[in-house]
Amino acid sequence: QCRAVMNVSVEKRCAFIQSTPDCEQDDGFIHYLRAAFCQFSPRLFAFAMFLYVLWLLYLFMVLGVTASKFFCPNLSAISTSLRLTHNVAGVTFLAFGNGAPDVFSAVAAFAHPRTAGLAIGALFGAGIFVTTVVAGSIALVKPFTVASRPFLRDIIFYMAAVFWTFVIFFKGSVSLPEALGYLGLYVVYVLTVIISAFIYNRQKLRINGPLQNGSPGPGLVLDSEDDDPGFADKNIQDYESEYRPLLPYTESTSSIFLSSLNPVDNRKWRRKSWYWRVVKVFKVPLEVLLLLTVPVVDPDREDRNWKRPLNCLHLVTGPLVCTLTLQSGRYGLYAIQGEFPVWVLVLLISLFISAIVFYTTSNQQPPRFHFLFSLLGFLVSAMWINTAATEVVSLLRTLGVVFNLSNTVLGLTLLAWGNSIGDCFSDITIARQGYPRMAISACFGGIIFNMLFGVGLGCLFQMFNNQHVVKLEPEGLLEWVLAGALGLSLVLSFILVPVQCFHLGRAYGALLLLFYVTFLLVALLTEFKTIHLWGP
Repeated sequence: QCRAVMNVSVEKRCAFIQSTPDCEQDDGFIHYLRAAFCQFSPRLFAFAMFLYVLWLLYLFMVLGVTASKFFCPNLSAISTSLRLTHNVAGVTFLAFGNGAPDVFSAVAAFAHPRTAGLAIGALFGAGIFVTTVVAGSIALVKPFTVASRPFLRDIIFYMAAVFWTFVIFFKGSVSLPEALGYLGLYVVYVLTVIISAFIYNRQKLRINGPLQNGSPGPGLVLDSEDDDPGFADKNIQDYESEYRPLLPYTESTSSIFLSSLNPVDNRKWRRKSWYWRVVKVFKVPLEVLLLLTVPVVDPDREDRNWKRPLNCLHLVTGPLVCTLTLQSGRYGLYAIQGEFPVWVLVLLISLFISAIVFYTTSNQQPPRFHFLFSLLGFLVSAMWINTAATEVVSLLRTLGVVFNLSNTVLGLTLLAWGNSIGDCFSDITIARQGYPRMAISACFGGIIFNMLFGVGLGCLFQMFNNQHVVKLEPEGLLEWVLAGALGLSLVLSFILVPVQCFHLGRAYGALLLLFYVTFLLVALLTEFKTIHLWGP
């Protein structure tokens, strides 16, 4: 076992890492264990761990920025191009966009049985965090009455997913039908959302139809069935629209290229606080790199965010990123007949296509095939997210080896918090703005997708690679504490919310926060063997 390295003398740790098969790292660009024990001297080992923690925080930033500014907008553009309804887009593309860091982290963790505990801990830990801390914070910030049918629908499907995973824990393995069952259950969930929305709209039309003013009487009020309360339909204008010149002018190709690579809005920079500026300084290199490689299509803008020179560059950089990040560059660096690297072939083909597009389009008018750039942007941003998620999983495993922490506890704390903290702040902000129903719907809808697709896709990919049955290495009592706590929190919400006539007040929010603190305390005591099954 690789964890035994800390019991070896300092001089022999590097040799132990290099000679122990369990210390090998199959995925990722950086071998963190070898770097820590072989590249840094023993005196600088603590400094290496400090750098690893900073790098972990930056990787979480990479996941958040890529998902929010590049992955989600392209998914939104794809759903608009396909003319999907709000309900269908919300439970498919929007759910995938919001849950991308969690899903890709789970897929990366399931790539090897020894890190599967990270995926289980992260998915269950994020589930408990979202259903208690986030939901409780929303109730504390803005007490409200939740829509009854959508709430019961979401919590029943989530309990079914948790129970299914609980059974898999008990078996210790996942077969192909069980992995496909996860995806099938989500298909049933999507169909249920669509059918319930259709029935609700029919009832709404039948009740409102005979009325002169189009609004139901006092006794004819229906539950909102996942309707967006106008928040998402507001026209959010770009700052640039206020400062457009009255007389038209034509920008040169070079000025378009340079302006499209600037991630900093000068007016916004002046208004923001100093700590926002500090964070922005660290984000700028990342955002410039993503702007150079990921196209973003915006259907709400008149030009659909068409930047001819930059988009033509994307036709070169995008395929290169996909080639060099797939399986940590193994396929991209593969030499055809031992002489011609794959990435060179991809580069030549991309340059040819980019030249054709550049000379057949103009700066002012987006081409008819511009929507295809949203597909490219979706693919490239997904590869960036997958790359960052793989590094996060490898880095967390290294920290687990050094500090003798199980993968499950790392998953339910660091990985779950890192992937969920952004959703927490955004949902609380939406609730403060007066839309708590939208925020609570995002809580439950997102974690259902993460659980079903995270486990389902992760196991399927592992089956395609090497084996027909995925084995899960047991992490002991902690996994059962995790599954039991999530199941108990869902059962409590399933009972208490209807008892309160579906009104979520501050007392209920405080109860959820207290539940999470208690769970975290029990989980940590279990990890450090203070709580155990048999005897002292």
